[in-house]
Amino acid sequence: MDVTDTAFCPRYHKAVEVIGKRWTGAIVRAMLLDVTRFAGLREVVPGLSDRMLSERLKELQQEGIVERVVHAETPVRIEYRLTEKGRELHAAVYALSRWADRWIPL
Repeated sequence: MDVTDTAFCPRYHKAVEVIGKRWTGAIVRAMLLDVTRFAGLREVVPGLSDRMLSERLKELQQEGIVERVVHAETPVRIEYRLTEKGRELHAAVYALSRWADRWIPL
């Protein structure tokens, strides 16, 4: 088999496009650490605006990576949770974190 037949993988490309958007990786990483509230996510990701967080959460919901959970309380409480699909990003996110710790200077 020729390498040009396997070098480009459309599924891999789509995954990188979804997770590689600005702020998305940081949001998913925070959610893997059990940050589930909008304000909590905004707090742990420096520089992330409300508008951008809202946009990224909607995109992650559309991809089936995050679910929005509304608790019928007073006041209403909303949480964002990773779906099974989102939780399966754990190994990839932490592999990238380990690589970054070794190779990306601050």
